[in-house]
Parts: sequence; C-alpha cells; structure tokens
Amino acid sequence: MKKALTLACLLATTVFSFGVSAPPAATESGTAIGLQVNGSNVSFSSMPLLIDNTLMVPLRDLSESLGVQLEWDESSQTAAAVKGLHSIKLTIDNKQAFRGETPVNLEAAPRMHNGKLFVPLRFFSESFDFNVYWDGLNKSVAIVDADKSLPTIGSADHMLELFKDYSGAGGGYGGSVSLMTKSDMATTAVVQEQSTSKEKSSSSAPAAAPAPQAAAAESKPDYSGTNVQVEGVDEADIIKTDGSYIYQVNRNRVIIAAAYPADQMKVTQTLTFEDQNFRAKELYIDDKHMVVIGTTFYRTIDPVVPMEGQTAPAMPVSGPAVQQSSSSKSAAPPLSVSPVPAPVSAENIKIVSLPGVNLSRNTTKAIVYELGDRTQVKKLREVELDGNYVSSRKVGSSLYLVSNKGFNVYPLLRGDVSSTDKAVALKNSAPSYRDSAAGDAFISIGYEDVRYFPNSVQPNYLLIGGFNLNQPEQKLNVSSYLGSGQQVYASEANLFVTTNEYTPAAVQPNTGEDPLAKRRIVAGETNSVIYKFAMDQGSIRYTGRGKVPGRAINQFAMDEMNGSFRIATTTGFAGRDDDMTSKNHMYVLNESMNVIGQINDIAPGEQIYSVRYAGNRAYMVTFKTVDPLFVIDLQEPQAPKILGKLKIPGYSNYLHPYDDTHLIGFGKDAVEVSSNNGSIGSTQTTAYYQGMKMAMFDVSDVANPKELFSENIGDRGTDSELLRNHKALLFSKEKNLLAFPVTLMETKSNASSSSNPAAAINTVPSYGEFAFQGAYVYQVDVAAGFKLKGKITHLTSDDYLKAGQVAYNGKRNIQRILYIGDALYTSSEQILKATDISSMNDLKSITLP
Repeated sequence: MKKALTLACLLATTVFSFGVSAPPAATESGTAIGLQVNGSNVSFSSMPLLIDNTLMVPLRDLSESLGVQLEWDESSQTAAAVKGLHSIKLTIDNKQAFRGETPVNLEAAPRMHNGKLFVPLRFFSESFDFNVYWDGLNKSVAIVDADKSLPTIGSADHMLELFKDYSGAGGGYGGSVSLMTKSDMATTAVVQEQSTSKEKSSSSAPAAAPAPQAAAAESKPDYSGTNVQVEGVDEADIIKTDGSYIYQVNRNRVIIAAAYPADQMKVTQTLTFEDQNFRAKELYIDDKHMVVIGTTFYRTIDPVVPMEGQTAPAMPVSGPAVQQSSSSKSAAPPLSVSPVPAPVSAENIKIVSLPGVNLSRNTTKAIVYELGDRTQVKKLREVELDGNYVSSRKVGSSLYLVSNKGFNVYPLLRGDVSSTDKAVALKNSAPSYRDSAAGDAFISIGYEDVRYFPNSVQPNYLLIGGFNLNQPEQKLNVSSYLGSGQQVYASEANLFVTTNEYTPAAVQPNTGEDPLAKRRIVAGETNSVIYKFAMDQGSIRYTGRGKVPGRAINQFAMDEMNGSFRIATTTGFAGRDDDMTSKNHMYVLNESMNVIGQINDIAPGEQIYSVRYAGNRAYMVTFKTVDPLFVIDLQEPQAPKILGKLKIPGYSNYLHPYDDTHLIGFGKDAVEVSSNNGSIGSTQTTAYYQGMKMAMFDVSDVANPKELFSENIGDRGTDSELLRNHKALLFSKEKNLLAFPVTLMETKSNASSSSNPAAAINTVPSYGEFAFQGAYVYQVDVAAGFKLKGKITHLTSDDYLKAGQVAYNGKRNIQRILYIGDALYTSSEQILKATDISSMNDLKSITLP
C-alpha cells in the first residue's frame, strides 16, 4: 500500500533513531566525514558507508538538509523524493533508480543498515540541482545550490562537449600536460625507484642554540614589512625580515642572516633544496614559520589512472605517485574515496607505456619550515598544485596558492586519437595536488569534482589551494575550475581571480543592394570575468561570478569595501580613432557580483596606467601624451562619479597613499615631439618616455587635485623595478622615509632629454648612458616634498669603469631596501649592506655565499 508520509512517519517506518547530539560521521574504516550544505555544517546521525567506492549516507539526514519531501511505498520498498519539478525513485537493493521517468544505473544500490536507509550522496543531491564537491584529503563534502555554485564537468565526454563551442586562439596555453596526437601516443618511460628527499643546508656559522625568544622579543626594534596592497593581507616577496633576521631568496637558495644589531650582521644558514628541479621564487615568514614558494617539474609523469578493465602500470619514481580521488563512470558520478596506491618497490621497476601523457609535469610548490634554530631550520611540510604559479596570499596563519594548468584539447576535438587513447589521455590531463601531511602521492581530482565557468570554457585548469599553518592536522583544501586566472586581488575575507574572456572580431554580411559594397568588420570584445572565493582559516569556497567589459591592468585595478567590489578596466586600444579606440571604465559590483554602478568612457583614446583605492575614493591615471589623474567618488556604490582631474606631463605606473589627502605617483616623465610629414603637411604629436618621475598630489580639494611636488630622476632609459612591482618600494610615514632601487641613465651631450622638455619638431630625445645602480633614499613630507638623503650602491669603482652604455655587474644590483631600527638594509645577490638612516654612513657589509 502506497502512503504519503511526512518525514517523521517515514523515519518511524524505517526505524531511524537519532540522539540529541550526533557524533561526527565516519566511514566504516573510521575516517571522519564532514558535511556542509550551502556553507553550513550538518552532522550525520550515523557513520556513512563506503560501498563500491560510493559514499552512502542516511536518507533522513540528506533529505532534511536539502529540503526534499519523501514518500514511501512499503510494498515495493521504494522511496520517492520530490522537490519542485525534480523527482527520483530509489528501491532498496536495486541499482536501477529513476530521475523522473528516466532510468539511471547506480554504482551502489540503496540499502538498509542498522535500521536506517542509506542512499548515494552524489546521485541524490545532484538530482535536485545541488552541486557536490568532495575534498579528498580533508574527507569532507560540500553540497551547494546550483544557482549559488558552479556546475561540475562530470565526465570526460561532457568536457569535450563543452569544448566544441570553444573559439580561443592557439592550442597549447603553456600547460604542463598536453593531450597528444596519435603519432605521439607511443611514448614510453623508464620507471625507477622513488626515494625520499630531504632538504640540504649549509651554514656559514657554526650551529648554535637559538637565543631565548622572550629576550629577543623584548629587545626587537621596529622593522619594515613588504609593501602590500591591503593591510592585513600579506604578499610573498624575495626578502622578508622579522626584526632580528633577514630571509632572502637568492640564486635558488634561501639565505638567512642575523641582521640586528647591524654591526654584528652575519649569515647563519644557506638553505638549498634536495629537489634539483625546484626554483624558489618568493617567501613568507611569521613568528613560527617560513614558507618558500616556487615551481618544480617532474620529467616523467605519474602513473595512468586505470580505466575500467585496464591495469595500472607501475608507478614512476621521478615524481610522487598519483592517487585517484574519485571515478566518473555513470551519468551521475558517485562520490568515491579510493585507496592509496601500493608503494613502489624494486620489483616493479620496468618500462611502461604512458599513452597520451606528456613526460613532464609542472607544479607550484610551497615548502613550510619551522623557525626555531636559524642555523638549521626544520622542514615541516610540502604542498603542491599542478600548473604554473599565478599568485598567493597569506591572511594570519592561513596561506592560499593559485596556479594555472593548461592542456591541448585540439587533437581530441579533431578526432586524431582512438576512443581508448582519448579516454586515457583525458584521464591523465585531470588536475592533481599533493600535501605531504597526507602522504607522498598526488591526489587526482576527478571530473565530477572539477567545476567549470559557463560560457567561459578554456583548455586550462585554475587551481586554488589553502591551508592553515597553525593547524598541521588540516590538509590542503583544493578546488579546481575549467578556466584560467590572470590577476589576483584579496581582501581579508575574499579572494578575487580575474581572467580575460575574448569575443573575436566578426564580419558583418553585406545586406545592401550593391554587391561590391565592403563588408563591415565588427570589433571583437574583451571582458573581465571575476570569480569570487570566500577565505576562512585556509578553506576556499566559491561564492560568485561577475563580468564587466574591458581588461584590468593589474591587481590594483580591483578593490573591495563594505561588500562592494570595484574594478577599473580599459576597452579598445590607445591610438585608434575608430570603433576600437580605447576607453576606460569604473564598475561597482554588489556581494552577488552583479554590476550596480558604473562610469563609462573615461579619457577616450587613452588607457589606464595605474589605479589606487583609498576608502570611498579611487584614483585613476590614464595616458597617451599627458597624465590625467582622475579622482572618483565611490561613496554611493550605485552612483559613482568623477570629482575632479589633473593633467600633467608623463604618467604614473604606481600610486601610493601618503595620508588621507595626499598620494605619491611613481612613473616616467614624458615630452611631446611633433613630427612633420613634409609635403603632406600633416603634423602628429608623439610622447616619448624620459627619466623616472615622482610626484606628490594634494587631493584635499577633490574637484581640483594639485601636484604639490615632483622629482625627476635621470634621463631617457632610467628605470626601476618599482615601476613594475610595488614590493620594491620602502615607505614609512613615521620615519618620513622613502626608498627604492634605480638604474640611472644620463645623457652626456646636449641632446634632447627630460631636462629639455620643449623638444623641437622631428627631434627624438636620445637615450642616456648607464651612470648608477642602487637605492635612492629620500626624506619626504607634505611641507618640503622630496629631499634626497643619499644613494646606496653595491657596485665597486671597477664595476663602473668596466660598464658599457648599459652593461654592469647585475649580481650586485640592489633589489630591495628594508629597515630594522635605525639601519637601512639593501640587498643584492652578492651583498647585504647596512647603512645608518640618519647619517647615511655604511655600518657593515657582508658578501653572501
């Protein structure tokens, strides 16, 4: 007899029992399973079951969490579940289920266990428009409404369907794994035994016990940190200090030097890496840890994950093994947890075929060290993400990594490979990651757990990983997306990743009567697609997607305040005078990533060179021949407006706030040169970059911003890393201190230069010759502007004598400047030098090993 039952009646019929406080769920093996529904934690009443690699959970827990209504037909032992227009039927001990009237074969049949009905979690959830994400390392499941999340690929066939409409240019995308043509499929690899690697270190000083931490803390002076975009959100750099030691990425090593007091400066450890392929890029430090971030590659990729009916080959040992996280055999892929592969032994060393797999894997690697004895730091952990390093952020003790893994999908779309090779190749192109806290194997992310961005499919995987340094039991939390990431911005709560979405130019057909009339080419478009992720103690959760016209120049084009996301973009191209001429825009998006306010078509014909946000204001610099500084009011997100602007020669690459009403611009000076085309009689004006320029702007009167002070450095060709990397700036308002590295070029004749801005017609300013490399140190305030305190160089007199027009000893180029107490420290690859801030006298210099 069929009955319509409430949940309470159904539970009585199926003999469900609940305690007031449910224990954490676990599989039969005793591993805890966490469950979140739309971001809220849900407790299982009983331990889930792992049946045929499918995770089965109590029906009551799942249906209540998802708001699904149930009917029970006791005669057929069938449960009917309904929510809105969606319905399914599941029968105890029967692998055939129904979605509506469509039969679906399950990997595991529903079953009674200890008086409770258990059903496949993934099948049940996805049947009611929920997306299911499995975190294999942390053994947790996230179930999210489809309209609040991204769909998953589900299967290799579905991914190829998604790519059929892909119209991107090129094939490779620089990824680490390529899907090869048939002629490439016969590659073989020699499998060797895997060995455990340890870090090597050499110390220039005898090992000694570290100084007592309490005593060090009491005497530690003030010191500078990395110049970051958002206070409280740290960014990795090539050098850091904790006020006692300096940590520097140096020629693929990390050099740790005791730096305070300056007259006792010495190297305490030179840390090298056992992984010969690892290339250190930058690092983080805090009170307990140092994290070195870089890239590495493996010459032979890990074993092919076996398809149904195949046997996995022996594991290669030039890189960690791959562990399959889940399978995707059915239309509704089950949530599965696969066992760790057997370890490699000498007996299984042999030649194996790796069809469809490139014999290399690029990964982004972070190595975590314990900061105790600075003469012998201890490695604690390694984490790796497939792909090339994009960026990272550190909020408190939580670290977040972003990487891109590209692959070539075109041979498969052309049908150049057999169905078997295609399946194997696609399986091996799937993204993976590794956390040494969970073992040495890479974890392969199944297609049922790889999400994609609708209408923005690209042959690339974006991987985002996070973990908490202070919680070693927490495993790396990783999510993967079919798409790419280019610019990264982070507030303390959210991470935003943008990618460019291109619409190619189109030819508009001739619909007129004249058959010889020219067809009109409609310009293509570039849009910035912004993906938003919530960050919480090392975990990452996708929360929304937005899209605006144009491209963002860098991370400083973005900002978040009070739930509003702001982004400045440029469409078109500078110098064009047609439909494709450049225009600049400011957009404001709400928490759901919908555009709620905008200013369009700012400075047509110019393009954005720098943006900086300060509270409810934005400062935007555009450039073509002069530098307009726009002041934009964002107080009302729905109605942003331009308050004022200032036009001056040159441009600013980077804007840095001095205080609430002043900011400093760093860029290049420029001169306008008129060119006469002779008999044609037309005259064009071109702007030529000159030396470096600093300017202090007063924006207290927002309608009339003013340039209070400016400082020109050198002639044409003068350069600074600060113009490309904000981390090269040292600024302290409390110390009235400003410093950055400069490569100085000076003209040696009366040729036109920045000192002669009124250039004659057809006279192009000449480049200067190399004159200096080092740090420029300024005293700065709003009363007197910029006052050069002195210059610091690591080059010797012989270096300057040997220098040509542009050549010199690059290993002694100053890269960064920082301070500890009253001493400035300048670093290059070969030298670490301390200089007194007040007198600018050298205190001590050491040669780095």
